[in-house]
Amino acid sequence: MQEIFEFLTNLFQENGKMILEGIKDTLYMTFMATFVSYIFGLPIGILAEVSRKGGISPMPTLNKILGAIINIGRSIPFIILLVAVMPITRSIVGTTLGPKAATVPLIIAAIPFVARLVESSLRELDGGVIEAAKAMGANDFQIIFKVMLPESLPSLVLGISLATITLIGYTAMAGTVGGGGLGDIAIRFGYYRYQTDIMLVTIVLLVLIVQIIQSVGNRISKKIDKREKGEL
Repeated sequence: MQEIFEFLTNLFQENGKMILEGIKDTLYMTFMATFVSYIFGLPIGILAEVSRKGGISPMPTLNKILGAIINIGRSIPFIILLVAVMPITRSIVGTTLGPKAATVPLIIAAIPFVARLVESSLRELDGGVIEAAKAMGANDFQIIFKVMLPESLPSLVLGISLATITLIGYTAMAGTVGGGGLGDIAIRFGYYRYQTDIMLVTIVLLVLIVQIIQSVGNRISKKIDKREKGEL
């Protein structure tokens, strides 16, 4: 145990600043990409659900277009997307290196994923609840924002945690092209310089971050779930 403590102490004395910077960059990319992707992905997911056959406002043509866009976006491997959108990244942030640059492809990759998560969460809602709202004279807007979203909130929260965790994995891939963060440290030092100790530390830190996010998501979802409280 003492040897492990001494090992970690020496490691952080030599590389502590770099590792802390990597953690900060990883969290910045992850949460910024999650936030922006939900700004765009949430309305797309809602529209995809309400416009489907059997939805509250069926629009088959629009639904097919949205479905195709979501499926195509989710089908492109992130490492390929990362390289393919470099011209867009450069035009937006002026560079293709660093956390800010990596955030652009992260957002582009996350939007269709988020849209599908939102669509799935809304589809889990009991149709009887929607029918009851219609019977009381609620319009489509009221059904979406006063019934569907509030009732699906626990599932939506779990979706947010899943999207965030997925983006953490994507940030590690972004490190292969100089995106910054813990993935970049693992590639530059753990892989190219054969510093196994740094590689192991970055892996442990990524696992800890994922576990914390998953735990927080589960707790929030359980806290707001009316079924857990017996309020139904």
